[in-house]
Amino acid sequence: MRDIFTDIFENQPLEPTEAARRAMRPSLRKRFYERAHSGGQKDGGFAVLLDARPVKTPARHALAAPTRALAEELAQEWNAQQDVIDPACMPLTRLCNAIIDAVVPGSKPVTDEVAKYLSCDLLFYRADTPAGLVERHAQHWDPVLAWARNALSARFVLGQGIMHVAQPAEAVAAARSGIPADPWRLGAVASITTLTGSALLALAMAHGALDADAAWQAAHVDEDWQMQQWGRDALTLERRDYHFAALQAAATVLKRA
Repeated sequence: MRDIFTDIFENQPLEPTEAARRAMRPSLRKRFYERAHSGGQKDGGFAVLLDARPVKTPARHALAAPTRALAEELAQEWNAQQDVIDPACMPLTRLCNAIIDAVVPGSKPVTDEVAKYLSCDLLFYRADTPAGLVERHAQHWDPVLAWARNALSARFVLGQGIMHVAQPAEAVAAARSGIPADPWRLGAVASITTLTGSALLALAMAHGALDADAAWQAAHVDEDWQMQQWGRDALTLERRDYHFAALQAAATVLKRA
């Protein structure tokens, strides 16, 4: 189902086949600059410059980060481009473009969408069998729920299978209070939520309770179990690697913004 996250971040995690198709397009622009670097602070941000010329987002805003550290990370991504500039290989730039163009102008709709996930989060729905999968759910998900309970005073209800479990309004409200107000951190949380299917994993990352590797493992417990039973799928793993790069970009924003 299409939602505001799809509209804002639809160009963030491309499928590998789509990324390959785009990479083959003759319209990919050749690298035209010698060096990317961060500029001085101006209008509350540090611009990314290509040989002293500013970079523009798709909506024609300046590609500028709130901190020099994040601007330098962006510049490194631009410097890593070789013969052509391939957006499919620039997850941090794609995310920052989305934040600047769609989150900074008005963050409330994005906050509301993150909050919607809190009513049906991935971590609430547990398997009842087999025992190995039940154990893995508990291993990867229980610590995050315990963090939400202790740090946010959010006590959620668990269920088995896919039947919807209504969550206490006070739990959702308590967890919503942990959603960052800053548009850069909010944009990163929104991206992680779409990538993992879990607002709680995203919030745990935003508050420093979970790192990117642990969040990614927790988001793929079911998929990993299936591959363990039926074999590894190369295309699935390739897609996951691509999406993990997007998650790492969001983690960079959380750390550097």
